[in-house]
Parts: sequence; C-alpha cells; structure tokens
Amino acid sequence: MQNDFTHFDDQGRARMVDVGDKAPTHRTAVAAARVLVNEETFSLIKSGGVKKGDVLTVAQIAGIMAAKRTPELIPMCHPVQISGVDLRLRLDEARRSVEIEASVRCDGRTGVEMEALTAVTGAALTVYDMCKAVQRDMIITDIRLVEKTGGVHGDYHRKDE
Repeated sequence: MQNDFTHFDDQGRARMVDVGDKAPTHRTAVAAARVLVNEETFSLIKSGGVKKGDVLTVAQIAGIMAAKRTPELIPMCHPVQISGVDLRLRLDEARRSVEIEASVRCDGRTGVEMEALTAVTGAALTVYDMCKAVQRDMIITDIRLVEKTGGVHGDYHRKDE
C-alpha cells in the first residue's frame, strides 16, 4: 500500500518527491470553496458594513498570498514559480454564500493544485475571520479541485461542476 504513495520511501518514511527529471510544462489548476453565512452576515458583506472592512477584497488578497505560501504550509509541496493567480469571490443570494474560485498557473515540473486549494482555503478563512464578530456558526464547505491541466497524469475536470 505504501508504494502507491509517492511521499513515502521504501521504509515508510516521509519524503519529498524528486521532480528533477521531469520536463517543465505549462500547468494550471482551478479550485473552489464556499462559505455559508446567515442573512445578517450576507447583508453586511454585500453592503460593505462589516467593521473590519471590505470582506471580499481582503479575502481576495489573502487567497493570493496563501497560494504563494503553500510550500510553507504543506510539508511535501515543492516551491513553485507561480506565473499567475486569479482569485474571484462572488455572493450567491440563493445559497446565502460567498463563492470562491482560484485559478493558478505556472511553467514547471510539478502542478499547482495545492496552491489553488490553499488559495481558496485562505480566502474562506479570511471571510470567516472578518465576519466572526457577527456570526460564529458560518460553515466553510465544498473545498475542491475543479480542474487541472499539464503534467504526466494529464488533465482533470471535475464532473459535477
């Protein structure tokens, strides 16, 4: 079983995978997350009435910063030369949620899935932090990889998106 996991050596010890022999390719990843809020919190975010400031703008910046810090947070992630991060937040009135999507790009030997996932998670945590004085029972949910391109394993597109 351990041999199926690339982050373990033959003795079962953790290791960082050597990607030195892989050819650099253009790689992309898109991830998404959702923060469910109550009606009062939704209205405050929408109107800009949250005392800590503009929730969506601060969360957008936090998500971009998180993508850039991924190897510091996830032990086996390689530092990746990210060429771009687009992070979008939108309010969904029907779900009463903040919808978060990150798109990350690089030309490298390893993918940027973890950077995209870290970006949406960082943005979602920032929404929570900025709104927690108003609501403590917000739910961060549906953190997921939506798609990825590049690399030896080929492209991936989530079917339920």
